[in-house]
Amino acid sequence: MVDINLFGTVIPTIVLSEIMAKQGYGSIVNISSMAAKQTISRVLGYSMAKAGVDIFTKWMANELASKFSDKIRVNAIAPGFFIGNQNRRLLTNEDGSFTDRGEKIITNTPMGRFGDASELNGMVHYLLSDASSFVTGTIYDIDGGFSSFSGV
Repeated sequence: MVDINLFGTVIPTIVLSEIMAKQGYGSIVNISSMAAKQTISRVLGYSMAKAGVDIFTKWMANELASKFSDKIRVNAIAPGFFIGNQNRRLLTNEDGSFTDRGEKIITNTPMGRFGDASELNGMVHYLLSDASSFVTGTIYDIDGGFSSFSGV
């Protein structure tokens, strides 16, 4: 879990940052998770790896901007809950209804639904564009309000 979810981010980021340091500009967008921000049962290794991605993103943003160029940026997106092949059985039953876990997530997501993967595109485009030229070291939650809701 840690190899793919932490080192699968660290290694490519280091390789790409070397290229960006030579050319003097670039933008890296890492993938974090809601699991890095608060406890989610049954995913400890994943949570630990994604928390590592968060601090690594902030650290690399500082390193690259201060040592090489203010035109090199490193940020991350932290997707909330999206149904994909990997987690479909955890979140939905065969009839399409939500599992208990799926219901808990929806209950704690103010928008009352799972995200669609296409809803990540806008933030990624923003972070890769010049519109975010003064943004680095930030992790953006894309979660339908999940991270802002206390359950009350």
